Amino acid sequence: MADHDSIHERGRALEEEYFRKKNRELIEKRQLEERNEQARREMGAQVGLDDPEMLRELQKLGFTADTVALLPLVPVVQVAWADGSVAPAEREAILALARRRGIADGSPSHVQLKAWLADRPSPEVFASATRLIRAILDAPGETKPITADQLVAYSESIASASGGLFGVRSISPEERAILTSIANQLKKH
Repeated sequence: MADHDSIHERGRALEEEYFRKKNRELIEKRQLEERNEQARREMGAQVGLDDPEMLRELQKLGFTADTVALLPLVPVVQVAWADGSVAPAEREAILALARRRGIADGSPSHVQLKAWLADRPSPEVFASATRLIRAILDAPGETKPITADQLVAYSESIASASGGLFGVRSISPEERAILTSIANQLKKH
């Protein structure tokens, strides 16, 4: 009978431990969800979005409250990569633009931007970012981090930064195609 009681007690102890572990996992999962939700709210406040799906998409793309200021610069990066590589003049022009837009050297946004200039972001990042920028431009409210016209102008200045034949600034056909696409997507409505 003593063996039966000890087996029963051991079984109950294992069961209790299992449920304690499951409860800890659920609490940790909920805390993570709450932190992610708070991060989405912070990003939304910075860019003027409150749509939960769009904010989740920003997170999925790797944006954080510390890097979401880069979102308006993604099309500029896309234009720089149009020819298959980022020319030194384009790189410097983008970094200067980032500084003018308040992105401090050494900040998480600056580090991410330098990574994008070294390694081309995926096509999904470019497509999603342009769609999210359009949503920001369409969102109610008067304060926008950037206008479609500014973004297109920035993109054109980056496209012409690497120069052309004999120092004459020119935009390659690949850059022109991306500029046209970006302009059409951002200026619709």
